[in-house]
Amino acid sequence: MKITGVRVTLVKSRDDRLKAYCSITLDNEFVVRDIKIIEGINGLFIAMPSRKMSDHCAKCGGKNHLRAKFCNTCGAPLPDSRTKEEPTGRSKLHADIAHPINVKCRQSMQQKIVAAFQAEVKRSMQPGYKRVPLEEMDDDIPDIVG
Repeated sequence: MKITGVRVTLVKSRDDRLKAYCSITLDNEFVVRDIKIIEGINGLFIAMPSRKMSDHCAKCGGKNHLRAKFCNTCGAPLPDSRTKEEPTGRSKLHADIAHPINVKCRQSMQQKIVAAFQAEVKRSMQPGYKRVPLEEMDDDIPDIVG
């Protein structure tokens, strides 16, 4: 598997830890969108696209995210201890939608994405630079129907 394209969209707030979103194309055939580029204490790192984890209300079966205090469907109070703890002691509230399976793959992705981010930051300092809106990032990739 090769990363054949990386598209970066810088976020407007430069004070925040979230620096940009990106999409990567794999083997000119598969796109992964909404990868975040984040400034951590040890430098930039990537966070893969994720979804909020949820469970179901014991009373009505309605679906609720794990931090909800009350059921979205019936309004019943939900127990506080519905999250699973990670080895770090933090609650696991999100699950990756797509992610590398091993360290070598993650490091390779991160190197290419961070390099593309740094190149985009340099371009952003040029006169006339226009940020690519997130919704237009992959317009060159045709939608396949049917």
